[in-house]
Amino acid sequence: MIAGKRMLSASSQAHGSACQGDDSRAALTFRGADLLADPSGGLLWPAESILAVADLHLEKGSAFAARGRMLPPYDTRATLDRLAQLIAAARPARVLCLGDSFHDRRAAERMDAADVERLRGLTAAVADWVWITGNHDPEPPQGFGGRVVAELSVGPLTFRHEAQPGAVGELSGHLHPAAAVALAGRRVRDRCFVHDGAKLILPAFGSFTGGLNVLDAAFDGLLAPDFEVLMTARGRVYRFPCARLSPDRTR
Repeated sequence: MIAGKRMLSASSQAHGSACQGDDSRAALTFRGADLLADPSGGLLWPAESILAVADLHLEKGSAFAARGRMLPPYDTRATLDRLAQLIAAARPARVLCLGDSFHDRRAAERMDAADVERLRGLTAAVADWVWITGNHDPEPPQGFGGRVVAELSVGPLTFRHEAQPGAVGELSGHLHPAAAVALAGRRVRDRCFVHDGAKLILPAFGSFTGGLNVLDAAFDGLLAPDFEVLMTARGRVYRFPCARLSPDRTR
């Protein structure tokens, strides 16, 4: 069992039944909004019945295969399965996909017919499905339902794909954050949410997306020095201050 400090569920604080949590989720108050970080990498805002996910990268496997790098062709299905499970459990009225939902402009053309219908069914079952544009999908494919925006503000929070220096109350994706910690003589590395009270960056939700260590130079200038991570591991979420984190090993 990971020895980090696990945060308590905030489901008892949720308004109404939508987006209710369980004790595997982690509570976070961000700019006055009570949020829940799910082990899947999704973020719930119960008071607004919102589920946010970042970087699905649907059809990344087939894109790599076209360039000769063979990966198992099941990433889209695995990602949609996890997303469907989270939606069924949380029952959000609004789903926000924070960009790079599709790995490239031709991703929809490569999708299996069953996956196409699965995605259409998911979007149709949610009252408001929002595709936020990303650098991989500046023009998300049509025919899947939902609406397309560059960013979306709800109350004190703004959802967009890529974090902007100096922005406050911002939730984004793009960087695929991950964290590494040393525990009981071994190293544990996994995806994470990362925040500093002004910004919150979500982990990539997609199955083949991996993660970039939050100590990497790509995060420089975006976060305050005392940021913390909400690390997803073994079906739960754990809190670690930045001082506990380890950089990736160099080869």
